[in-house]
Amino acid sequence: MIYDPEANIISWEIGKGKITHTREFGSFIIHLSDAKKPILIEILDASKFIGQFDKIKNIKEIKNVLPSNY
Repeated sequence: MIYDPEANIISWEIGKGKITHTREFGSFIIHLSDAKKPILIEILDASKFIGQFDKIKNIKEIKNVLPSNY
């Protein structure tokens, strides 16, 4: 996981393969392979997103931070 403070973006590589298309969910951009497997997740406005982690008490509550259509 890499944070670029100048762009305020977190890039998180979660798989291997060639990125062929993307899906956008609010501040999240999911880069996918031909098989629709996630390769890379980008979080835009990352400082705002990170600031929400203090609201999470356990991993199951992370869905409350993600966009509703995720």
